[in-house]
Amino acid sequence: MALVEDKAVEAFTTADLRRRAQGVLAPLASRISTESEVPAGRSDFELNPEMKILDVSERKQPAAVLIPVIEHENKASILFTQRADEMPTHAGQISFPGGKMDASDSNVAETALREAREEIGLEAEFIDSIGFLDDYITSTGYRISPLVAVIRQGYSITPDQSEVADVFDVPLSFLMNAQNHEMHTREWRGTQRKFYAMPYETRFIWGATAGMLRNLYDWLYKMDLSK
Repeated sequence: MALVEDKAVEAFTTADLRRRAQGVLAPLASRISTESEVPAGRSDFELNPEMKILDVSERKQPAAVLIPVIEHENKASILFTQRADEMPTHAGQISFPGGKMDASDSNVAETALREAREEIGLEAEFIDSIGFLDDYITSTGYRISPLVAVIRQGYSITPDQSEVADVFDVPLSFLMNAQNHEMHTREWRGTQRKFYAMPYETRFIWGATAGMLRNLYDWLYKMDLSK
C-alpha cells in the first residue's frame, strides 16, 4: 500500500467506503463485550502530549456515537447534529448522534443505535453498521466508541428539538481531504490545547468530532488500497 496523504481520492461513494473498511474497521462482535476489553486508541490528548491523560480508573464512562454515511447522487456525505443552545454541556457544538451508555444498553453498538433514534429519529432498520473506529478518550472523561454505518434509502429524520438544533451533512470528499484538516489552539485549564478543526461553509467542526473524522481518514483514506 502506498501513502497518498493530501491527495484527493477520486471516488467518495458508500460502495467505496465499504470496500476500504473491509478488514480494517473493528467488527461489531469486538464491541459486544465489556468496555474494558477494548484498548483505547485515540484521544483529545494525542496532539498535546504534555497533558496528563486521565488515569484508567477515571475514564470509565463508556459512550458511543454513530457516524452516519449517506449517499447523494453517487457521492457520499456524513450526517452531523448541532447541539441545542440549551444543552448543559457542549451547547451549540457540532457532533455525531450519540451519548453515554445507559444501564439498559447491553453494548456500545446498542448505545449508538439508541441515541440515533432518540436524538434524530433515525430507526435501526435503515442503519447498516460497518464497523468501529478506535475508541476515543475525551478530556471530560468519556470513552467514545464511534460506529461507522451506511444509512439506507427511505430513512427519515425527526430531531429531538430539546437536544438538537439542526441536522446537516458534509461531503465525504471534503472531510477526507487532509488539506481541510486544520490545526487550531485554544486555552484549556490554563494551557494552550491543540485540536483538529474542519470548517465547512458556516459550520465549525472541531474537537472530538474532528478527531474521530481524522481517525476515519487515517484508517481508510490515507492509504491507497488500490496499490
